[in-house]
Order: sequence, then structure tokens, then C-alpha cells
Amino acid sequence: MPYFDAASAAPLHPVAREALLASLDEGWVDPARLYREGRRARLLLDAAREAAAEAVGCRPDELVFTPSGTQAVHRAVAGAVAARRRTGRHLVHSAVEHSSVLHAAEAHEAAGGSADPGGTRTEVAVDRTGRVAAEEFAAALRPDTALACLQSANHEVGTEQPVPEVAEACREAGVPLLVDAAQSLAWGPVEGPWSLLAASAHKWGGPPGVGLLAVRKGTRFSPQGPADERESGRVPGFENIPAIVAAAASLRAVRAGAADEAARLRGLVDRVRTRVPELVPDVEVVGDPVRRLPHLVTFSCLYVDGETLLHELDREGFSVSSGSSCTSSTLTPSHVLRAMGVLSEGNVRVSLPVGTTDADVDRFLEVLPGAVRRVREQLGAPTDALEADASPAPEPGLVLDALGKRCPLPVIELAKAIDGVPLGSTITVLADDEAARLDIPAWCAMRGHEYVGEHAAERGAGYVVRRVG
Repeated sequence: MPYFDAASAAPLHPVAREALLASLDEGWVDPARLYREGRRARLLLDAAREAAAEAVGCRPDELVFTPSGTQAVHRAVAGAVAARRRTGRHLVHSAVEHSSVLHAAEAHEAAGGSADPGGTRTEVAVDRTGRVAAEEFAAALRPDTALACLQSANHEVGTEQPVPEVAEACREAGVPLLVDAAQSLAWGPVEGPWSLLAASAHKWGGPPGVGLLAVRKGTRFSPQGPADERESGRVPGFENIPAIVAAAASLRAVRAGAADEAARLRGLVDRVRTRVPELVPDVEVVGDPVRRLPHLVTFSCLYVDGETLLHELDREGFSVSSGSSCTSSTLTPSHVLRAMGVLSEGNVRVSLPVGTTDADVDRFLEVLPGAVRRVREQLGAPTDALEADASPAPEPGLVLDALGKRCPLPVIELAKAIDGVPLGSTITVLADDEAARLDIPAWCAMRGHEYVGEHAAERGAGYVVRRVG
């Protein structure tokens, strides 16, 4: 079964498996002990640190291992902000950061008491490709900014961020920059004068449960929370040496073939980006088409329930993920898609692991149209036949009640009704599903109608659409 969700967790690299098994016999000993077994464990840990530091582009004594990438982010934010408390409590981050960064920012904002009002933060907007403008990010920096955070590439849509330019602006402003490099580190080091960097081994084919945090010399840092003498005092607890060794070995192995594999996977992704809109009607491919990760592509399908589509693809043997709001557990759109202002319904993220074949991609393109068609039929989505048999023409200024209906039903009902609206007249969709705020304007842009705007309603909101053609 083709596994197309490497952005969530890449399959364990063969080198990681070999290194993990080889280090189990000696990696269980406390590396802080001075006897022979302890010294051997220390050698394994030091060698892994050197290999990881070389891949990151920092000194070995600037890098520590954490139990996860999420913990690396939280420790980075807390430690950097605490060390610069006298400078201020202001935090800057993009609107499309990974949830771990956003949660750390929320914790920073909520911290404090009666004598300490807590922190503040500025969220920098992105364009429709999911990319921040370096000059807008720089403009958000203030004299009291303690830390800035910017991912190297987006987890959901693959768009690369202008980290070198932002890092230079932060350096000039005297503000440390934390880079979440989880998605990009397998493909190369992060350029620019960044100050802190976090990543997670399971994103590049290492074992889960290993993250890394790099803090460059000269960056003020005050570890917060439980602490002991391990990992330079920045991460408490006994190091998982076998997993750390496997993580470093797999990172080195992936990097050795990164250039060739990136070029090959980029070609496969280009095929998906081109063919999906040709094979499936009413699809929006999102993310930057050029400045992006080589292995990741995301698209959204009108009139599709994201969860049902994922189940259909799973039955066809494909494992993909979604940032769609149309799932039983997620009633709001992905914060990334919302910030980009793109269609969220029927969202599919395809992220190809190392070794994906042309045949795997060709078969995916073969089964996708049928999967989408079946989901649309189940939901009664508009087809040529349905539109031809539409209900009698409604009066101008029609109000369409979609209250209580979840994505993608409000858009489906709008699509069925629009042909009955006289040209130039409006239809107002009443909806209380959060996704409608994003998907109705996106539908208008895709179908050539005018999105007039939104107004408050007794329940939910009213979304006004003018029929153009």
C-alpha cells in the first residue's frame, strides 16, 4: 500500500533501523558514568551529536536532544523569552506556524499574574501561497520583541519561507529567530543567521521520540521547567541513546542522497500538481508552486467531505492526510488554510516518502477521480444533471438557510441554487459552520461569482453572493 503521509511521519529509514539495533547493546548505560560502559555510551552520544550538528550547520556544543520536536519548540520559546525578559515580552510569529509554536505562543501570552501582565504577540499574515513577506515580518519587530519564530517550510502546504531574509532582519534588530525546521531539515541546512532551531527525527525517517534543539553561541537562553545536568542543563532526563544514534545516522544517510531524491520527487509532485486539476473538476491546488518542499503537494476539492474522501483513498490503498474542516473531530478549518484564504473543504495533503515510484503516483492519479466522484455523489453535490434539474428560480435576494449543516453542505446547496438566481442578483447563505467563512468566498473565486461580504445573523452569519455568470 503506498504511504503518502511522510510529512506526518516518514517510514523508518533502513539506516535508522540498523543503527538502532546496533546501539541497543551499549546505549542503555548512563553516559554520565565514568566506568567503561558509561564511556562507551558517551562516545555513542557524542558521535550522534556531532553528526546531527553537522547536518544542522551548528557546533556540537550548541545542539541538544529532546524527547520530541514539540518539546524542542516549547523549550526554545520559553528559554529564549525568559532570558530576554528585561528586553520585553513581545513575540512575533507567522500565521501558519506549526501548532506547537502557536501553543507555546499562547502559553507565553497567558503567563503572568497580577504584577506581571504576561506576554504579547504579533501574528504576521501570509499571502495565498502561505508565504510571509520578509519586509512585513521585519516591520512587526519592536524594541520590546523578545523572540521571533518562523518555520523554514510549511507542514501542510510545503511553502518555503524567506528565512535568510527574515533572519538578517532579526539580526539587525537584535532579536533572536527560532526556526522550526522539522519539514525541511532532511533536504538541507537552514540558511541565514538564525539563533535557535528545532526539528523532529520522525520527519526524516528517524525513530519517533527524538527531537533536537540548537541554540547558537551568543544567544541568551535560560532553561525553564525541570532541569538537571544532562544536555547542557536544557533538557532533563536520561537520554534515549539508541534512538538518538538512529536519528543522527538516518539524518546523515538521507542528506547524502537528498539532492538527487529531491529532484526526482519534485518531478513526481509536479505531475500531481498538473494532472489533478485536469482529472478532477473544481479543484484548487494550494501552496507556492515553485518555492516549496520537493515532496509535498496539497489540493482541495469542492463539494467533498474530507474525512470521507480520506476513507475512500484508504480503501484504494493510499494513506494521505488532510487539513480539511470536514472531519468528525475538526469542525474548524486548518489554521494554515484559513490564514491563506484558500478552499478548505475536501483537502488532501500528499507527501511522498523517499523511494516513492512513478507507478505509485500514476495509480494515485488513476483512482483519485473515482474517489472524489463517489464522495460527491454520496453528498448530492451538483453535477451537470443536478444543475439542469435545479429547483424553480428563486426570487432575487433569496436567503438560503444552511444553519446546522456542516462542511461541505452549505457550499453544495449554494452551488445548486445559484443557477436559479437572476444575473446580477444576490443570494445570502445563512450558515453557522466555521468553514463557510472560508469556503464560500473560495467557491466564488473558483466559479466566477462575486463574493459581496458577510454580516452577522441571529445564528451564525450571512454570506452574500452575487451571481455574475
